[in-house]
Amino acid sequence: MVDVWPALLGLCSGMALFLYSIKITSGSLQTIAGDKLRNVLAKLTGNRILGVAVGAGITALIQSSTATSVMAVGFVNAGLMDLHQALWVIMGANIGTNITAQLIAFDVGAFAPIVALLGTFFCLLTKDKKLRSIGEAIAGLGFIFVAMSLMKDSMAPLSELDIVKDIFSSINNPFIGIIVGIIFVIIIQSSAAGVGVLQAMAMSASGAQLITLEQAMFIIFGLNIGTCVTAVFASIGGSRNATRAGMLHLLFNVIGTVIFTVAYYLLPVAEWVRALSPNDVARQFANMHLVFNVASTLILLPFGGLIVKLVKIIVPDKGGDKEGVQYLKYLNPNMIKNNSQVGTEILIRALCNEISRMLVMAGSNVQMSIEAVLENSDKKQQTINETEEYVDYLNKEISYYISHAMMFDMSEKDAIAMSALFKITGNIERMGDHATNIAGYANLLENKGLKLSDKARAEVGQMVETTKAAYYILLGSKPGSVHIRMAQMEQKIDDMTDDYREHQLERLKSGICSGDACVIYSEMLTDFERLGDHMLNIAEAAAESNLISFSVPSEDGSEEKTQGKGKAAAAKA
Repeated sequence: MVDVWPALLGLCSGMALFLYSIKITSGSLQTIAGDKLRNVLAKLTGNRILGVAVGAGITALIQSSTATSVMAVGFVNAGLMDLHQALWVIMGANIGTNITAQLIAFDVGAFAPIVALLGTFFCLLTKDKKLRSIGEAIAGLGFIFVAMSLMKDSMAPLSELDIVKDIFSSINNPFIGIIVGIIFVIIIQSSAAGVGVLQAMAMSASGAQLITLEQAMFIIFGLNIGTCVTAVFASIGGSRNATRAGMLHLLFNVIGTVIFTVAYYLLPVAEWVRALSPNDVARQFANMHLVFNVASTLILLPFGGLIVKLVKIIVPDKGGDKEGVQYLKYLNPNMIKNNSQVGTEILIRALCNEISRMLVMAGSNVQMSIEAVLENSDKKQQTINETEEYVDYLNKEISYYISHAMMFDMSEKDAIAMSALFKITGNIERMGDHATNIAGYANLLENKGLKLSDKARAEVGQMVETTKAAYYILLGSKPGSVHIRMAQMEQKIDDMTDDYREHQLERLKSGICSGDACVIYSEMLTDFERLGDHMLNIAEAAAESNLISFSVPSEDGSEEKTQGKGKAAAAKA
């Protein structure tokens, strides 16, 4: 007679320890790797082969394909990685995650307590954060094997129960096996852990009869599909491309599952995998997991472009600016969560890209408002007001993200960058306010029936060209030179303002312009001068903190700048 309750409690204890150990090991390895790992992932993914290798290597190192996939989604959202690069990384992540199952298959449970004890002592005897993380990783690895022994010993008596045999015998077709795998991994949030549980069944006394390789293989496919859920959730609320990146992971595993399901009926796939380790069922499960991911990558790698196109069809572009919808393109709430996989440096890049959008809008509004003084219209005023509302929205949202990010532990360099971004955002918002002021002068001139003299209108035209050149310096210059170039431009604006004031007094004395028009023009010159001050503040903050340039990513940056130029051109028409 099987004593069920002690066996179930042992199984639950083993599974709890197993899941917690995997989490501790993965988290500790990520801490050891640090932000440099994220930089490698962001920079070394241009080539598809290299991208797969980097994704596999990083996942093998940090023991979490979910973490790698979430990082890839974050990079896409921040504009550091395109969808093709993200796909290569995701393919590699699927391969790298197999190392856990391969290690478990060695069944070194007899030595596991010693490894766990050594890692625990290492944690207790050191105060250094990095060394403690190394100890945690070692202890976590040891506890993984301890947990496997607990689950294996608990499953031995349970596997003799008729009801347990009936449950597993009911998994008699691919569809049911895949569904079981998906549900299971959604609950435990780790495909590696799911394969580990299957291996524990295989290593139990009656494991070979409890579940066969044919049954396990489809559960494993389901585990791979279910593990995409975290990346999909991480993409919610982000940019359209971030949503697509999350969908890439899901689509890749679904297509791989379809391919292997068809292959199962046409080819002796299970027999081939079984032949690799005929007397080791646990190793067979690990090998099936590895073969699925490696083969899926090799088969689908040449068709990466088609997969990206398919994802774009599934997740089409949204209206965004064309429909007047205010939204964040590069930031999403997951970036400022305590457990975010993205990292501070990537958050800073996303903030810079979002601020670049804000700068383009404010710069465009400045040009349009000055042009309105020359040629005003209701349509132009409406566009200026709508753009100013968008600038205010971005200022509020970006400030929210910066203020929340500042509460996290970060390096001195990142803290300086965050402070600089906060200062830059405020100065761009003030640029928008001055644009609104100038647009108001255009309305005032029109309402009072006043006109500027031809010479004053010529000076206004020069202001348009100067402000355009100034904010293009901010968008296109590197941090090392932007403050120098902007200081020269700010001095030019000051000199122009002084000259124009003298010209204004001369025109007033000669009676060329009226007193009311001169007052309005004088206020406009004050706003023009203040614009130069704010632009210089932006350049100095960017240079002092060594921020990257405020140029948006090539895929979207050209669109943003074109929109800015288009608005200016429309204002001239």
